[in-house]
Amino acid sequence: MKLAKFDSLVSLSRLRLVQFLMGVLFLYLLFISFEIPLVFKTTSAGFYTDALPRPLFLESEEDFTDKSAPARPTDDPELVRLAGSRTPPRRMWEYKEVSGLLFNESSFDSNDSKDEFSVLHKTARHAFVLGKKLWDDLQSPQNKSDSEPERQNQKQNRTGSCPESISLSGSEFVNRSRVLVIPCGLTLGSHITVIGMPHWAHAEYDPKIAILKEGDESVMVTQFMMELQGLKTVEGEDPPRILHFNPRLKGDWSGKPVIEQNTCYRMQWGTALRCEGWKSRAAEETVDGQVKCEKWIRDDDNGSEESKATWWLKRLIGRKNKVALDWPYPFAEGRLFVLTLSAGLEGYHVNVDGRHVTSFPYRTGFVLEDATGLSLKGDLDVHSVFAAALPTSHPSFAPQKHLERLSKWKAPPLPEGNVELFIGVLSAGNHFAERMAVRKSWVQHKLIKSSKVVARFFVALNGRKDINVELKKEAEYFGDIVIVPYMDNYDLVVLKTVAICEYGIRTVAAKYIMKCDDDTFVRVDPVIKEAKKLGGRSLYIGNMNYYHKPLRNGKWAVTYEVCTSS
Repeated sequence: MKLAKFDSLVSLSRLRLVQFLMGVLFLYLLFISFEIPLVFKTTSAGFYTDALPRPLFLESEEDFTDKSAPARPTDDPELVRLAGSRTPPRRMWEYKEVSGLLFNESSFDSNDSKDEFSVLHKTARHAFVLGKKLWDDLQSPQNKSDSEPERQNQKQNRTGSCPESISLSGSEFVNRSRVLVIPCGLTLGSHITVIGMPHWAHAEYDPKIAILKEGDESVMVTQFMMELQGLKTVEGEDPPRILHFNPRLKGDWSGKPVIEQNTCYRMQWGTALRCEGWKSRAAEETVDGQVKCEKWIRDDDNGSEESKATWWLKRLIGRKNKVALDWPYPFAEGRLFVLTLSAGLEGYHVNVDGRHVTSFPYRTGFVLEDATGLSLKGDLDVHSVFAAALPTSHPSFAPQKHLERLSKWKAPPLPEGNVELFIGVLSAGNHFAERMAVRKSWVQHKLIKSSKVVARFFVALNGRKDINVELKKEAEYFGDIVIVPYMDNYDLVVLKTVAICEYGIRTVAAKYIMKCDDDTFVRVDPVIKEAKKLGGRSLYIGNMNYYHKPLRNGKWAVTYEVCTSS
């Protein structure tokens, strides 16, 4: 009887175990069924990852056969693989100034998702469409037919349009649509002074910065916006806001006077910096040694940031308190103010009535010379605007101060055989001085001059036509620039990296490929020596921190969505 009960229990436990294993097997098969399409989708992209699925591809087989480059390792036009040691020797061929990285616009037509990658796709599409227009404009007969006297006249006219200072009265500022045009942008040390008076608060029935409570028909609001604006890149959209400075005297959702700062590119706002009357924490990063937010008197502040217990403890041990002078909110209704905006090494600094109020660090993707206009809008009467210490030369002619058009700085021709090391240097269109410094320093290495090592600059197109014209002339003369045909954007710097790999594989057939910036000094011999230590194995060398966690805030932030999607 007991043996029968024991057998029944054993059989029951075995049945449950079998059911459990079947359930695990079912979940595993379900998981595999979801993963298989993703694997096929990822592997079909070849050299590129799923982050940019197929809209970016290399030249077609027909276009590529005319360039006497190495044969492709596969007949599939959508697969790009490392040629490795199987790449046949390459003949000497003409230098090409445009990257082979092309863009398939039709690949985006079916992409209607709203994830992180779809935003990247739209940014890439916009950059390549604009880049095509800019490049076609550079190739137009009108640009090629300009005579030297005409170019000299244009140079003189544009140089004369770069005043060192600009002064406008309040009426002149209003007549110019409340925008101060800064023809050549800003430079380090430039400053703009605004004298104005905020309006008295008015009733707002549809406020965008406040929350109406039940029973409230309106809220009292007074605010104004000071913005440094860049060049408009897309018709129908506002120009990029390099700096958005928004004092809200009344009407903020918090119910307190605040100052909010931000940037905006293509109608997409960044992370706002809000100053609410509390001084920035001591551990928070500063801007040129200045805190991001200064303290001002709040109506909910008891006048001291320390507790009574701390105060009594310091008094007991005889430690003296530092005398701190608290200031009110820097703007007041109906009261004149003098605001000075200055450009420092690390960011913008705002002083009101001689006192530092806030500092805003530079955001990636914007440079000082992009700030070509100052706009003042909102509840504000402007009495005068004065800008000084402005650059006196137009950015398109600044290259003439740096470029030395001597034959000894020209790049040597590409070799007939394969290359040991190819170095792709990331650069921006207006970095004329940086490229010239590279040409005159480590690029003079004997291995580079003998074409055993090849170095090329990879540059995207700039929003300014005149900079692109000068860039094209520089590329044609020195022969060391590869133009990647898209509108330069910091978020798309990975495309330059892809272009470097494409060039290193299909143009020079290099054994090793290196990427660096134009402010890097490359020691060619140690780089090759380190690479050869690992023999023929695949390698990735860099300053890698294996224990580093992703940054969720700041300049190098990586969102959770990107991590989970990749």
